[in-house]
Amino acid sequence: MKKILLLIAVVLGATTMNAQEMYGEATYMSKVKMDNSWMEGDREMTPERRKRIEENMKRMTEKTYVLKFNRTESTYKEEVALEAPGQGRGWGGMMGTMMAGEKYKNINEGMYTEQRDMMGKTFLIQDSLPQLEWKITGESRKIGNYNAMKATATMPSGEFDWANFRRRRGGNAEEEAAQKKKDSIARADGDIEAMFEKPDEIVVTAWFTPEIPVQHGPDVYGGLPGLILEVNAGNTTLLCSQITINPEERDEIEPAKKGSVVTQEEYDATLKQKMEEMRQRWSGGRGRGRGR
Repeated sequence: MKKILLLIAVVLGATTMNAQEMYGEATYMSKVKMDNSWMEGDREMTPERRKRIEENMKRMTEKTYVLKFNRTESTYKEEVALEAPGQGRGWGGMMGTMMAGEKYKNINEGMYTEQRDMMGKTFLIQDSLPQLEWKITGESRKIGNYNAMKATATMPSGEFDWANFRRRRGGNAEEEAAQKKKDSIARADGDIEAMFEKPDEIVVTAWFTPEIPVQHGPDVYGGLPGLILEVNAGNTTLLCSQITINPEERDEIEPAKKGSVVTQEEYDATLKQKMEEMRQRWSGGRGRGRGR
């Protein structure tokens, strides 16, 4: 009860900030716990090659993002666009297209726009923001100089949310041996879906501060009575490391305009088709003629 009263007091204390035209910038660091067990049992996987793959995956998932926001709108994009390993060729290039692009969110309209490039073509994904049913737990802690409160929710796992994919495993030793054999064939054929499965839902834990009374947060997250400072969603953590409120220099907050307009579902269907085409070309060159 005391912590709920603290939340009310902080919100009331922010009325002066509410009366102002607000603009802010928040920097977030991303970290992903990947399941690398799929490399186990691969006779062609030398320690040196495994190390290179793990370093590349880390470089592709541990990044810095900047959220720029006013009362109702925000943009969220990578601070420094690092070139993905193998960008433009093979699976490395395809993995690069799966990384999030610049995302614009409008809370009043409940919509987001995200610009992505796929195999040389630019898309504008326009769709509804996820409506999470947040539960504020009453737990609180300090994050930097801000008082933060905890909220939890569940959300569907995305079609290409690779961070939450997990290797398929057998229930006993015999089934596990059979799965490793399937993994070996799948690696040769480039059939990623045969090696991994994804959960239907993921648990999201967010820490927000009512001291910055906006409903924004990193990526697609938001809808809480305060800026989200930390998100733990499945295997992904997004942690705010720096906040600037009402600086003298401000950027325009507006959506990208270049690209073919599609929904998220349409974009995912196109990406899935491109992946299947690439898998067939890969298997046609390396995987054919092997017994099943």
